[in-house]
Amino acid sequence: MSEKERPSFEEALKELESIVSRLESEDITLEDSVKLYEEGIKLSKICTEVLEKAETRIKQVNEEHIE
Repeated sequence: MSEKERPSFEEALKELESIVSRLESEDITLEDSVKLYEEGIKLSKICTEVLEKAETRIKQVNEEHIE
Protein backbone atom coordinates (compact mmCIF):
# COMPACT_ATOMS: atom_id res chain seq x y z
CA MET A 1 0.00 0.00 0.00
CA SER A 2 1.54 3.29 -1.07
CA GLU A 3 1.44 6.42 1.08
CA LYS A 4 -1.24 7.89 -1.20
CA GLU A 5 -3.44 4.81 -0.82
CA ARG A 6 -2.81 4.58 2.91
CA PRO A 7 -5.63 5.99 5.03
CA SER A 8 -4.98 8.68 7.62
CA PHE A 9 -4.95 7.69 11.28
CA GLU A 10 -8.47 9.03 11.70
CA GLU A 11 -9.77 7.19 8.63
CA ALA A 12 -8.12 3.93 9.71
CA LEU A 13 -9.51 4.23 13.22
CA LYS A 14 -13.02 4.98 11.96
CA GLU A 15 -12.90 1.98 9.61
CA LEU A 16 -11.53 -0.20 12.41
CA GLU A 17 -14.46 0.82 14.62
CA SER A 18 -16.84 -0.05 11.77
CA ILE A 19 -15.22 -3.46 11.38
CA VAL A 20 -15.60 -4.17 15.10
CA SER A 21 -19.30 -3.30 14.89
CA ARG A 22 -19.78 -5.59 11.90
CA LEU A 23 -17.90 -8.42 13.62
CA GLU A 24 -20.20 -8.08 16.63
CA SER A 25 -23.21 -8.56 14.36
CA GLU A 26 -25.01 -11.87 14.59
CA ASP A 27 -25.68 -11.87 10.83
CA ILE A 28 -22.09 -12.34 9.68
CA THR A 29 -20.67 -15.47 8.09
CA LEU A 30 -17.43 -17.05 9.17
CA GLU A 31 -15.84 -16.22 5.82
CA ASP A 32 -16.81 -12.56 6.13
CA SER A 33 -15.59 -12.51 9.72
CA VAL A 34 -12.16 -13.73 8.65
CA LYS A 35 -11.94 -11.15 5.86
CA LEU A 36 -12.94 -8.35 8.24
CA TYR A 37 -10.46 -9.60 10.82
CA GLU A 38 -7.65 -9.49 8.25
CA GLU A 39 -8.59 -5.95 7.24
CA GLY A 40 -8.79 -4.96 10.91
CA ILE A 41 -5.27 -6.23 11.54
CA LYS A 42 -3.95 -4.14 8.63
CA LEU A 43 -5.71 -1.04 9.93
CA SER A 44 -4.50 -1.70 13.45
CA LYS A 45 -0.90 -1.83 12.20
CA ILE A 46 -1.37 1.50 10.41
CA CYS A 47 -2.71 3.10 13.59
CA THR A 48 0.11 1.66 15.67
CA GLU A 49 2.77 2.92 13.26
CA VAL A 50 1.30 6.42 13.25
CA LEU A 51 1.10 6.50 17.04
CA GLU A 52 4.69 5.27 17.39
CA LYS A 53 5.91 7.99 15.00
CA ALA A 54 3.98 10.62 16.95
CA GLU A 55 5.45 9.37 20.22
CA THR A 56 8.97 9.56 18.78
CA ARG A 57 8.39 13.12 17.56
CA ILE A 58 7.02 14.17 20.95
CA LYS A 59 10.05 12.71 22.71
CA GLN A 60 12.38 14.55 20.32
CA VAL A 61 10.60 17.85 20.88
CA ASN A 62 10.70 17.38 24.64
CA GLU A 63 14.42 16.58 24.57
CA GLU A 64 15.16 19.66 22.46
CA HIS A 65 13.21 21.99 24.71
CA ILE A 66 14.20 20.55 28.08
CA GLU A 67 17.97 20.90 27.57
